[in-house]
Amino acid sequence: MAAANDLRKGMAIKYNGNPAIVLEVHHRTPGNLRAFVQAIIRYINTGKSADVRFGSTDKVELVEIERKNLEFSYKDRNGFHFMDPETYDTITLRENLIGDAKDYLVENLSLQVLYAEGKPVQVEMPASVSLKVVESPEGVRGDTASNVTKPAVLETGKTINVPLFIKEGENIKIDTRTGAYMGRA
Repeated sequence: MAAANDLRKGMAIKYNGNPAIVLEVHHRTPGNLRAFVQAIIRYINTGKSADVRFGSTDKVELVEIERKNLEFSYKDRNGFHFMDPETYDTITLRENLIGDAKDYLVENLSLQVLYAEGKPVQVEMPASVSLKVVESPEGVRGDTASNVTKPAVLETGKTINVPLFIKEGENIKIDTRTGAYMGRA
């Protein structure tokens, strides 16, 4: 058991007898009312999300989480396929479990998958990934004002803004939390 104030994103809890993963947590202290914790959770069994509210002194039952390192193999209509490098087992995850991470998945990318009660519940991407620019217009000569950017399409299909000097075929480093350009790889 843990206090509701101790809830953090990525924790696994039991809510109404069902295991759930915490997606967002907000601590609220309205003027004339008691403080409370508002959280968005996703039920592990059904995949449905819910907005829940706990009093700041409420107790929450935690569920043990296991972390596994997996390597991305490929995507097809059944989902995203990963390989366990220790056992060479193939694991298929649904797109709703992958979320925004799908924009950064390239073959052989190593990442962590969180398991609660034997089921995958969340994908944790590395802080940054190196991706190839497949399409980017040429920068116009004379556009030398500071922080001028242009759109670039990455090998995964995601479009981000990059500095003018980045050309097609270059590998660049992307922050997976914000989707922002970090530098050349």
